[in-house]
Amino acid sequence: MTNTRGVLYVHSAPSALRPHLEWAVGGAFGMPVHLDWQPQPAEPGLQRCEHSWIGPVGLGAKVTSALRGWDHLRFELTEEPTAISDGQRWMWTPRLGMFRGQVGHNGDIVVPEERIRWAMSQDDPQAAMLDLLGEPWDSELEVFRWAGEGAPVRWLHRAV
Repeated sequence: MTNTRGVLYVHSAPSALRPHLEWAVGGAFGMPVHLDWQPQPAEPGLQRCEHSWIGPVGLGAKVTSALRGWDHLRFELTEEPTAISDGQRWMWTPRLGMFRGQVGHNGDIVVPEERIRWAMSQDDPQAAMLDLLGEPWDSELEVFRWAGEGAPVRWLHRAV
């Protein structure tokens, strides 16, 4: 079994959901999990947390399945690529639902050829391509990411 690592970012959740989220994430990990919750400045009254993990390839999909569909929850989860697997990135918002993208070894979203061909056949191919890259989800989550600037794990927004 090949292990990978990743990060779960809960960008916003009501306080009442915290124990339920910890239970769901712990169930996916197969052990109890305590998440370090902090206030979410982008939306007062909500909480945020970040949790680094190590586990078998595919664990990210299991965690995402446990969390998808929850109202009032915004999250993203990354699973790093390994020598035998591509990485994955999932993003969930109540308005947009779920995005899943394959991540190459350099960190870029990889879009398979048949999905590019589909996008090119749409009435608005540029919008379809942006959807395949997760741009609407990134745009919606960006304000919540910046609100977590003091958190222990940070996103690299741009490398020069």
